[in-house]
Amino acid sequence: MKIMVAVKRVIDYAVKIRVKSDKSGVEMSNVKMSMNPFCEIAVEEALRIREAGAASEVVAVSVGPAQCADTLRTALAMGADRAIHVDSGSLGLVLPLSVAKILKALAEIERPGLMILGKQAIDDDCNQTGQMVAGLLNWPQGTFASKVLLDKEKQVATVEREVDGGLETLSLDLPAVITTDLRLNQPRYATLPNIMKAKSKVIKKVTLEELNVEIKSDLEVVQVTEPPKRKAGVIISSVDELIDKLKNEARVL
Repeated sequence: MKIMVAVKRVIDYAVKIRVKSDKSGVEMSNVKMSMNPFCEIAVEEALRIREAGAASEVVAVSVGPAQCADTLRTALAMGADRAIHVDSGSLGLVLPLSVAKILKALAEIERPGLMILGKQAIDDDCNQTGQMVAGLLNWPQGTFASKVLLDKEKQVATVEREVDGGLETLSLDLPAVITTDLRLNQPRYATLPNIMKAKSKVIKKVTLEELNVEIKSDLEVVQVTEPPKRKAGVIISSVDELIDKLKNEARVL
């Protein structure tokens, strides 16, 4: 069985985000970029499934500009067998529905038995692509997975996910789409030998025209603003004053 893993290039989680002066978006120039943390978890889970003998190949996929090749090299260094880069050209920001259409087209070509994605990206926090691609492919889906078990003989994936009331267990017939939560695993570090091997692994470049996918923007970003600064705290002198402020200012009592 083949596993397809979607990975996204985002601003590194440790970078302090700066909004552009014209409020048209986030400042991206000269900013450290890395693989979306939830996508790292997706790659790790695919590798563990392959190492357990339930899959034969892990294919990493990324949609975006030429720099996405660096993100794919990271996935290859972690242990993915090969990679596909869908060049978005001059489109700029590619929105979740567009990515889902591209992944659907790739799935119809590659015929994976399982598609794994991070549950969301830390740049837009949309949490939409996995659900959309499952809908377009008409595949079963297990979102926010905190545990994944595969039965290769029965071609069934068992997904455990956290919900408000506790844990929910889903049984999915393959092929299926799974999105990963933080508690699923701890991604491995790429070793130096694997980083060197990744340089010789294949990254296939594909255009939107070759996939016969037409992309159009279905959303418009009107304005991007920073969150309001937190007000400084105040020191109170007594419990009575605290109760008064909670009741009359915060209005929580």
